[in-house]
Amino acid sequence: MFGKMRRALLAGLLLAMAAGPALAEVTLTFYAHPGARVRGGELLFPHAYVHASGSLEDTGDAVDWAAGFTAKNPGPQLLFARGAGVVATPEARYVGEGRPYLRLKVTDDAYRAVRARADWWNGPEGSVYDLRRRNCISFIADLARVIGLATAQEPSMKPGTFLEATAALNPRAAVAPGPSTLAPDFEVPEAPPEPAGASPPMS
Repeated sequence: MFGKMRRALLAGLLLAMAAGPALAEVTLTFYAHPGARVRGGELLFPHAYVHASGSLEDTGDAVDWAAGFTAKNPGPQLLFARGAGVVATPEARYVGEGRPYLRLKVTDDAYRAVRARADWWNGPEGSVYDLRRRNCISFIADLARVIGLATAQEPSMKPGTFLEATAALNPRAAVAPGPSTLAPDFEVPEAPPEPAGASPPMS
């Protein structure tokens, strides 16, 4: 009788463990949007952005955050002068239309460092937009370096080309071409962010 009870308890414990919540983790994905088309009366330009999803290990809080850096006041004036920039959240449809180039799991601390760095880009020191030299690609490259990834040469005005070259430098995090082929999970060691006042290099 006691043997049957022990077996039943063991079976119940194993079942509970199997049905328990998945391991908490945050996944960062770096995308490029092709742009070059009109939707809803607006011209969509090529763009680079990052999307974080999953949940934090220490709190269990859900994570669903996307960000890209763009001009606050788009217009032809940006061909000749700098302007104000803003970290904007692309809509879910827009994110879904992009092509993923890099995908990797990060620690809670690394995710928070990325968010803090994005906040810096949205603040007084970081929110300077230059179409040719400090654009959405510069933003993505800076966030990638915060989590320890190597980045391709800057400045650049071609998001897809830049992220493809960056993926080649980080093969373990690269997403294989194709509509649904994903890169294998890649654990990135925790890396401290750059000093809060430091600006990305501009060549």
